[in-house]
Amino acid sequence: MTQRDILIVGAGLAGLFLALKLAPRRVTVLSQAPLGLASSSAWAQGGLAAALAVDDAPDLHAQDTIAAGVGLVDPAIAALIARDGAARVMDLAALGVPFDRTPEGTLAQSLEAAHSRPRVVRVSGDLAGKAIMDALIAAVRTAPHIELIENAQAVALLQGANGDVCGVLCRNACDEAALPASEVVIATGGIGGLFAVTTNPAEALGHGMAMAAVAGALIADPEFVQFHPTAIDVGRDPAPLATEALRGEGAHLLNANGDAFVSDLAARDVVARAIHLERAAGRGAFLDARAAVGAKFPEHFPTVFAACMAAGLDPRTSPIPVAPAAHYHMGGIATDAWGRTTLAGLSAVGECASTGAHGANRLASNSLLEAVVFAHRIAERLRDSSAAKTAPPTSCPAPPALPEPARGALRACMQADCGVVREHAGLARALARVDALRESIGPANALVAARLIFTAALARKESRGAHFRSDFPDANAPQRTFLTRADALAAST
Repeated sequence: MTQRDILIVGAGLAGLFLALKLAPRRVTVLSQAPLGLASSSAWAQGGLAAALAVDDAPDLHAQDTIAAGVGLVDPAIAALIARDGAARVMDLAALGVPFDRTPEGTLAQSLEAAHSRPRVVRVSGDLAGKAIMDALIAAVRTAPHIELIENAQAVALLQGANGDVCGVLCRNACDEAALPASEVVIATGGIGGLFAVTTNPAEALGHGMAMAAVAGALIADPEFVQFHPTAIDVGRDPAPLATEALRGEGAHLLNANGDAFVSDLAARDVVARAIHLERAAGRGAFLDARAAVGAKFPEHFPTVFAACMAAGLDPRTSPIPVAPAAHYHMGGIATDAWGRTTLAGLSAVGECASTGAHGANRLASNSLLEAVVFAHRIAERLRDSSAAKTAPPTSCPAPPALPEPARGALRACMQADCGVVREHAGLARALARVDALRESIGPANALVAARLIFTAALARKESRGAHFRSDFPDANAPQRTFLTRADALAAST
């Protein structure tokens, strides 16, 4: 078997930006689908937060990040991503990302929830993710130091006798193959596909977090799942998104009676719970952008406009029905400030990682920022290091795939019992369901990820940020969660 130098598992923003930054060191990128087709990055609408304006500063951005995270953000990490944000935006612009500009030629920036300043750079209103991914894919396809392997999914980490990570076991439509590597970086995205209502691709099932956990890596804060408050409620799976930038432009949240029920630019967890309660009470929730955007919809927010029109709804003349949807995972594989995990030879970057940047509630548009900042830092650490010969891996059985009926059952119990509002009985019931599926199917990666989330959610007997327990509505002293897969398997309800 040929040993690769650096193997990046995942081809979203974090993985591709890292691959480009590693030049001239040889790197292989493993993508479970053709580039761009299974990445949440391409669906990001809001943009990328960075303190660029004359009345803004990295310190202010860091303060907003810390406040949004409700006591669990690492202040040093918040300062780091805020400080490096402007440089990484310039990196993307140099790659050809056509960020919106003012008539004077400076980068246009919009206001999003819980930011104290307009600091989100966008592309055509709501096309930032697609534009960034288009630019990265074009650059990656022509980069001589990058090898692409598409349509193959990593399912397990290879380890030497000492536990060091030394490659991955991957699966395609026909067979399985071992890919040894000197360094492995997991950049597989999040867990939204575990929920019945999500804005994420179906492939976002927490496989990266699960593979790392099975190998023995430390996992941080898996209970914290951010629900975007304004998914467009038109029965599509995944649910299309009505970007927060609409509220930044002056759109308002109303119920069916036309009454306002929450501050439009409150933190995401606050808005998501308010919408959840209005819907539960039968009053519904709608985003009214008729006055704020109106006739400008097709050019200012083309993605939202197209999604609404495809559902037979014209947002220029009608309010948009909205509902909370699983959107972003603040938890994941625990890393340090350089992207290192607790396993030698393994790094993690992007949504699958938990760096301490987001705490209990991610600040809007900090996800793309964190991805590029940490990708740059991992590249700085690995670019000039020598490739180490790794020991032959020990045998590594492949986990079973999750059959579609089981996936549907898992999504249903995650949605019902681990959603915007949680309580002990529901979490315990869902955990028992996950264990029953594991008994019948085996330790599929999605089930490993789900058990980590349920275990941590049961253990956190308080309400904090995106984790709201109706049976424990108050907050305790702030404390992050750290656990291993062994901890999760040993935990009881």
